[in-house]
Amino acid sequence: MIEIDDRELDTLLAEDPGGPVVMLNLLRFRPDGGRESYQRYADALGAEINARYGLRVEYLGDGGRPLVAEDGQAWDMVALVRYPNRRAFVDMIRDPDYRAAAHLRSEALVEAVLQPTSPIGG
Repeated sequence: MIEIDDRELDTLLAEDPGGPVVMLNLLRFRPDGGRESYQRYADALGAEINARYGLRVEYLGDGGRPLVAEDGQAWDMVALVRYPNRRAFVDMIRDPDYRAAAHLRSEALVEAVLQPTSPIGG
């Protein structure tokens, strides 16, 4: 699944423990230009959307060969993106400016994991 479903966004808000959220992004690109399409997606979002919703990329890296994983569980890229809260993430996903660029993300990926995480102990 690549697309973000509105029902999932509602559930994300309903299960909100409060405070910041760091979204774990595990990305597998299409072999025919997926990485380039994902870069166009990132460029289209740009600093304006990042500032509007207070997101900060904490980590962005190329995936390597996993040391402990089943076959097929290697990822091309890993990103950790911090948002001030879950509402900011949901509002960004529903923003018309974001939605105008979201097709580039879908075109770039064959598989993705987008998992919210919450800080432990603080």
